[in-house]
Amino acid sequence: MNSSAPAASGVPNPDIRSPQMNMHHRFETARGRAGRASTISNMLSDLVSACQQIEADIATEEARAGVYDRSDARYPSLARSLNERCANLKGTIATLEKRVIG
Repeated sequence: MNSSAPAASGVPNPDIRSPQMNMHHRFETARGRAGRASTISNMLSDLVSACQQIEADIATEEARAGVYDRSDARYPSLARSLNERCANLKGTIATLEKRVIG
């Protein structure tokens, strides 16, 4: 038996797997782009709604604590973490908007 032949039929030869052969190029149609843009738009809508809800929760927590200044040591930790979450969502929203526009 030849040592360079595959051990079992149907088993690919690992020597032919090169990085060039594994590269796939992405070809999009107009329909594919529109579908992707629609999906991103739906995600944006959901993220904007989530951010608005978080902002409402922040306002509620600030009112409950009676502290509105983030630099105040008494500022509620829940409001502080919600502010961070909202800032992260706004960054994600900005990134997705660039994808839809660009």
